[in-house]
Amino acid sequence: MGTTASRNIYQLKVTLAGSRPPIWRRVLVPGDMVLGQLHLVLQIAMGWTDSHLHQFVCNRICYGIRDDEFGIDMDVEDENDYRLNQLLTSEKDTMIYEYDFGDGWEHKMVLEKVLPFDRNKKLPLCIKGKRACPPEDCGGVWGYQELIETLKDPKHPEYEEMLEWVGEDFDPEAFDIDEVNELLAEYVR
Repeated sequence: MGTTASRNIYQLKVTLAGSRPPIWRRVLVPGDMVLGQLHLVLQIAMGWTDSHLHQFVCNRICYGIRDDEFGIDMDVEDENDYRLNQLLTSEKDTMIYEYDFGDGWEHKMVLEKVLPFDRNKKLPLCIKGKRACPPEDCGGVWGYQELIETLKDPKHPEYEEMLEWVGEDFDPEAFDIDEVNELLAEYVR
């Protein structure tokens, strides 16, 4: 990991591309975190369940899980061989995090700030966010928008089915930062 003096805290803003209104999270992570660990942090912060493949894309290079079992000749660098600070070096640098290639959830990550390391700060930490994460397997941004429109109209022919699927307490505006940080703390343990 390097010495404490050479470590930094990265403040990242992660926005789900195409979401209107925007669904986003602001997280603090060690700058020297490997991408495989960052993937798990993003899963927790956004609210995904880590049920699908993913990749990071930076400067047209893909970083993900190398797995020859898929039978696909994917040109992908092993995400566990790269640290965040190797790809994002300056404030305002960006990278894409893609999750669930079928639904195509694309997240834009922006390095907002590089902060000095603080041994008293428990990382990773979500410091802000807006709106609920879409349910898994709802068909991407367009499917999610359709789901929300359906849930607004109790007379819609699919209203009852969709309500049963997402649960009666689903609120697209809800975001519980305390719950996210509890899960992030469990992840660290």
